[in-house]
Amino acid sequence: MALHLVANAKLLLPSPPAAVPVRIKQPAVVGECVCRRSIFVGIAAALILKRKPPANAAVLEAEDDVELLEKVKKDRKKRIDRQGLISSSAKETGYLQDLVYKLSRVGQAIEGNDLSQVSSVLGRTKDSEWLQNVNAALSKFSSSEEEKTEVDAFNSSLASLISFVSGNDIESSKVVFVESATAFVKWAALSGLGDKLKGL
Repeated sequence: MALHLVANAKLLLPSPPAAVPVRIKQPAVVGECVCRRSIFVGIAAALILKRKPPANAAVLEAEDDVELLEKVKKDRKKRIDRQGLISSSAKETGYLQDLVYKLSRVGQAIEGNDLSQVSSVLGRTKDSEWLQNVNAALSKFSSSEEEKTEVDAFNSSLASLISFVSGNDIESSKVVFVESATAFVKWAALSGLGDKLKGL
């Protein structure tokens, strides 16, 4: 296009004297070359930047990898420590297994609207010996705040269940039984005992 325009420009110029040669510069061609060269350089630079990430990005990725590795190591150590604690705490695990059986019997009794059977399984007070043993086991196996929160929810719901059963309130008993069982199942999953206790 630039060459074509230059050629047309020659036709528009007045005819020079025969003895004086006329030279016409072609800036458009030079400009086009410069423009093409600039585009090429820009594209090449962009490709180089894509192929080679900034040094800062490489440093950040390396730091992320180190942090992830440290987290994996800590989680693994925590699991090993927890499994060791569970293996060496057969008595406490037995208390929790007994709780699973009791909750199963209570659930069946509540489903049949038999609150007298629920009372015979749980007892009439939240300070019964079996429940104290269960709480000691729950405390021993609870290390995180989330686990402790579920223990509190379980104890609160179970205390309410005993109270509602004593008051012969079947509907409220059903509600708080579900809450107590749900809290215990969540706690078991968090603590690593979910696959150790039969019936969950």
